[in-house]
Amino acid sequence: MDRYDLTPLFRTSVGFDRMARLMDAALTTDRPQRSYPPYNIVKTDEDRYQISIAVAGFTEADLEIQSQNGRLTIRGRTADAPEGIEYLHRGIAGRAFERTFQLADHIVIEEATLDHGLLHIGLRREVPEALKPRNISIRTMFSEPQAAK
Repeated sequence: MDRYDLTPLFRTSVGFDRMARLMDAALTTDRPQRSYPPYNIVKTDEDRYQISIAVAGFTEADLEIQSQNGRLTIRGRTADAPEGIEYLHRGIAGRAFERTFQLADHIVIEEATLDHGLLHIGLRREVPEALKPRNISIRTMFSEPQAAK
């Protein structure tokens, strides 16, 4: 079976369009996953994450980080090798790349740093006050409202 029909899962839900697209994209990926450049994703705290990407040979000017519609895209393009250099062996991959990460709702990018050939991108989950749990006071017809605890 090449495709799964996820329609029944979303018939009675509202606002999960993005989740449906993510699941559909994950299930229909036919191409092999690219492994360049290698990266790590680490949970550093309850609401903090870090993506580290190995970008040896790239400078700050060679890298572009863009965030749009819940998608984080990192692009790397190196300048051509200077004229007159003859490589006997070129083992440090300096080829262009594009790496995309899908971000969950309420994930914000805090910072990006380049350190010793690693690009570190700090992320934080920032849940709005309106979405946090809150206590609702209960009152009866014959009593004053009780303060929320």
